[in-house]
Amino acid sequence: MKSHLTNDIKYFDYNATHPPYPEILESSLEDYLQNFYNPSGITRYSLKNQGKIEQTRKYLSKITGGIEKQFVFSSTGTEANHLLVQSLRVLYPNLTSVIVSPFEHSSMYAALDVYGFSIELIQTNKTGTINLKHLDFLLQREPRPVICLYAGNETGVIQPAEEIHKLTKRYGTVFYSDLMQAFCKIPIPFSFFDGYSFSGHKIGAGMGAAVTYLPEANPKFRLFGGGNQENEHRAGTENSYAISCLQKVTELQLLSLEEKISRLKGFQSKLEVALESFGCEIIAKNENRLPNTSFFILPIQTVDFFLLGLEEKGIIVSTGSSCKSRAREASKSLLYMGYSEEEALRAIRISTGSFTTLEELEILIKETQDLIQKLQ
Repeated sequence: MKSHLTNDIKYFDYNATHPPYPEILESSLEDYLQNFYNPSGITRYSLKNQGKIEQTRKYLSKITGGIEKQFVFSSTGTEANHLLVQSLRVLYPNLTSVIVSPFEHSSMYAALDVYGFSIELIQTNKTGTINLKHLDFLLQREPRPVICLYAGNETGVIQPAEEIHKLTKRYGTVFYSDLMQAFCKIPIPFSFFDGYSFSGHKIGAGMGAAVTYLPEANPKFRLFGGGNQENEHRAGTENSYAISCLQKVTELQLLSLEEKISRLKGFQSKLEVALESFGCEIIAKNENRLPNTSFFILPIQTVDFFLLGLEEKGIIVSTGSSCKSRAREASKSLLYMGYSEEEALRAIRISTGSFTTLEELEILIKETQDLIQKLQ
């Protein structure tokens, strides 16, 4: 399927948001316009819409091996993460501290703060992979829940989920994971996680639907009160349109997952060979990474001019996590990995996806080379 973009933009920021699949969004919108009834109502029309939501819940159960009632739909990844952390507070009312990776999205750290948890960070280095020996030490000293995203939104590094799972089970605690960047990009070992989250807009389903998988169907896990929607986990009328898009795009993404991984790995290799020849440093180059993500340090100081230069050519990249990139702060992930603030401020992320073409990639490589040479 080709991108619907009719302008000349070459888009390389898929980790921030995936361009929508127009055919899917349009077909779902057509259905919504005809069947707009509140899924929480008592008429057969409402019940039919509620049935569609339950079908999506059943579909997620099928592809993940999870229990249907433990899937909760919300509006954004941030909200999904807050519900995930809120469930920890209910499970462990007297818990004060949680073990966390240094690579989490800011919404995860914010949620932990909201629910009164202090955090102890797992050590890492320039590989961008957590130190399992340090995690073992932390759990041995005090068994506590572990939160570690599966794939980094900046580095793309895939964390050792199986080993983390084994450690948490050895010490009798739970393992939660933010799957926002991994879902529909790589195969996911869902059984290793007690709870997790992912979002529709990261895969091309548009804004408005995210998912939390809870460790159990406990009605005390309630992000909002005021209604009994989502098995009492989240009050508020469900976004049936966005939930429908989420399922349809997930089906499409998984159908072509193997081919997409192979194609994007080829793009990643071609891009990074070129970047290194221009003097760039590829971050976590030798680690197990997402096939669509390249995070690198430019050999120039004038990063803002570099970004503006690409934008003038109709090319969009980013400086890392979209929640922080506008502020132009040094990436905390890179600081934890041992990079200096000066190095971190020269970091650029390029992330590809379903609609990326070889022609676009070659234009990106050429323009990047030209800009680096001009700005050196």
